[in-house]
Amino acid sequence: MEKKIGNIFKGDKVIWMVFFFLCIISIIEVFSSSSTLSYKSENYWAPIIKHGGTIIFGFVMAVAMLNTDCRYFKLATLPLLGLSFILLLYVLVAGGSTNDAARWINFLGIQFQPSEMAKMALVFAAAQILSALQTPTGADKDTMKFILSTSSIFILLIALENMSTAVLICIVLVLMMFVGNVSIRQIGKLIGRVLLVVVVFVAAVMIFGNDKEELNEKQNLTEQYQKVDADKTETSDKGFVAKVFHRFGTWKGRIKRFFNNVEVPPEKYDLADNLQVGHANIAIASSNIVGVGPGNSVERDFLPQAFSDFIYAIIIEEMGIWGAALVAFLYIVLFFRTGRIASRCQNYFPAFLIMGLAMLMVIQALFNMMVAVGLAPVTGQPLPLISKGGSATVFSSIYIGVILSVSRSAKRKVSSVHNESLNTEKEASKKYAE
Repeated sequence: MEKKIGNIFKGDKVIWMVFFFLCIISIIEVFSSSSTLSYKSENYWAPIIKHGGTIIFGFVMAVAMLNTDCRYFKLATLPLLGLSFILLLYVLVAGGSTNDAARWINFLGIQFQPSEMAKMALVFAAAQILSALQTPTGADKDTMKFILSTSSIFILLIALENMSTAVLICIVLVLMMFVGNVSIRQIGKLIGRVLLVVVVFVAAVMIFGNDKEELNEKQNLTEQYQKVDADKTETSDKGFVAKVFHRFGTWKGRIKRFFNNVEVPPEKYDLADNLQVGHANIAIASSNIVGVGPGNSVERDFLPQAFSDFIYAIIIEEMGIWGAALVAFLYIVLFFRTGRIASRCQNYFPAFLIMGLAMLMVIQALFNMMVAVGLAPVTGQPLPLISKGGSATVFSSIYIGVILSVSRSAKRKVSSVHNESLNTEKEASKKYAE
């Protein structure tokens, strides 16, 4: 029996423990923060049963990836890129709409977010390019060109509907190039050009953002966010041009609210104008450092997306500063443990691959936590493996499975190298004795 269990939980034990604790925290906090979903579905247990099923499916996928040899991840890169491209085009034209953003596809009653697959596919592709173009003096000078030419169209398609996800991918790819020995000078030039594009884009949003749409967003904000069941979407009837530019008003409103540094007295604070940030601040302030205890949150009934985008605020309210620090610490452990596994890899591809996946999860977690505490504009990024979600939870579990798979092969290679070294030493000692 112990042997069978050991065969399931193969790979790095620390990664398994981080995965386990994040899933436990997810079940507790999603159950606590899903009061609005329970009210809407008229079923107290329905949200957590569904989320628990997603976590179980994610665990099955993690085990499947754990038992997959690393060379098959290379073979999966091109099919993943091709399928991601097709689905990104489809969701832009005919995808379901959640909070005025076409990000979902309904397939046989299951909702799927193509950007999640695209993120993974781009990390796979970047790892393969970086590993193939390594030279004794670092990455080949054309490495950046190949990565940018591969990823640009995907990032553009994602940015049309989910700018924060596109920014996340860009950051991860730049960091992967840094880890992959791409010239610092090339990376510096790229960052400079990206900053210029960002300035131009923000200026375009502020100039061409639809003020009428922004006003409508404010008037309907409460109504829109009460439709918090991400599993029920609406099909948009807008034309293609409207689909491309309809997010400008939303982005403009978020930018203006974030950079509005005017201190507003509590009695004059307009929650209808800044509903999520306002209730997130109330949740954090209500924690009184030690927290009110799991299941005792008050703001879960008022904070839109309390079980998803703003679950970290509920964690702070219920578990206090220590609980929030524990969650952050688990992601830090995940990142540094993955780095240690990568350092044991004898081949470049698995090392770059798992570092890219770890950075993808940790930076996304950083985005979510910064938004929850008011250090970044609202982005809509879930907290990996904790927030309630379908495809996001499953793909995060797949990332964990890939890291565990590489940890197995890296451990075997280190052991074989160690054994060879011992044998060499024994032979040398024997010859010396003779």
